[in-house]
Amino acid sequence: MAKDVTTERMKRKDYEKKLEKLQVELCHLQEWVKSKKLKVIIIFEGRDAAGKGGTIKALTEKVSPRVFRVCALPAPSDRQKSQLFMQRYIEQFPAAGEIVIFDRSWYNRAGVEYVMGFCTSIEHKRFLELCPLVEKFAVDAGIILIKLWLEVGMDEQELRFKARIEDPLRQWKLSPMDTQSFGRWYDYSRARDMMFEATDTKHAPWRLIRSDDKRRARLNVISHILRVIPYKKVARQKVKLPPRSHKGRYNDQASLRGMKFVEQRY
Repeated sequence: MAKDVTTERMKRKDYEKKLEKLQVELCHLQEWVKSKKLKVIIIFEGRDAAGKGGTIKALTEKVSPRVFRVCALPAPSDRQKSQLFMQRYIEQFPAAGEIVIFDRSWYNRAGVEYVMGFCTSIEHKRFLELCPLVEKFAVDAGIILIKLWLEVGMDEQELRFKARIEDPLRQWKLSPMDTQSFGRWYDYSRARDMMFEATDTKHAPWRLIRSDDKRRARLNVISHILRVIPYKKVARQKVKLPPRSHKGRYNDQASLRGMKFVEQRY
């Protein structure tokens, strides 16, 4: 009997092979975005430990940060709290030839701010009413807006939280806010459902990705982005290294004697 590919965890070797092919296509997409001066926003949302950071890393590790710019805003300052809610996010919107990736976004107001009481019910309701309008203005201005929600299961999220607690390389990912939100699974589920109902629009639809298998989720996200942004391979002039000039030649290594190098421990 054939195995269910949706439940079997993807093997690392198979994942890396498929990821490399997709990353090559991302490089082609990058050149297309630059040449056509496109403006793209990719929003990553989802529950804590859903795999947003790892997915963004897979998406951006082989492309230029001058084109793929990741925006992960900290908590707003007192000054920013006095501004229009969307103002600090709009400041990060792309110019021509840029893809801005929001590692969490203005949808904080529909999620953590609402659930944890950082905004009022009136502010939450107002956000859900106005958000589709703001996104319509952005899309009408020529921005390609891609909204992604990574959905992790309850049991898998708990496993990832426990791994973070015990792994010193991942403990930094676990904030006091994360531990507080852990026990409010269904509050976040209701907030998520309200958000989808109000903001899943024709001009800016949500797309959901099952992320219990991180590797499959990363591949599915990148594949989706490549499908959503129509692109063609841009012809590039073949690079040929020029001959090195030996004019003014000297022993440039001898001049480094006496300088302090880092100790070679490896």
